Amino acid sequence: MPEANIRYVEGMEFVAKTESGHEVVMDAGPEFGGHDKGPRPMELLLAGLGGCTAMDIISILKKKRQEVTGLEIKVKGERAPEHPKKYTGIELLFLVTGNNLSEDAVKRAVELSMDKYCSAKATLEEGTEVTYHYNIQK
Repeated sequence: MPEANIRYVEGMEFVAKTESGHEVVMDAGPEFGGHDKGPRPMELLLAGLGGCTAMDIISILKKKRQEVTGLEIKVKGERAPEHPKKYTGIELLFLVTGNNLSEDAVKRAVELSMDKYCSAKATLEEGTEVTYHYNIQK
């Protein structure tokens, strides 16, 4: 089962260490007691979605022998005004560049990622059971 460990640093700064050994600093802005040393967790959620679908699309287009020279995905999220301020809508814009790209191949790659392969999108749109436990360390 994939996992991440999140460690408190100070103020509102945390370091997340992923199963693959990479670390990401998360922090809040000064208005919330942070020092703006890293992205906000909800920003990382959008980035994770964009990264997940980006990897799918590049993989699919390579298999279709498309000569992709660039892929940019702009992800915008709209949040509820009240807590828990979850995303009520997320919009993705795929900007694909390359040589002699087939519009059908690009369209199909995006559809396959969004409808079949992107586990981040599937997780966000489905009801996910979240369980939790706690332990007070002395």
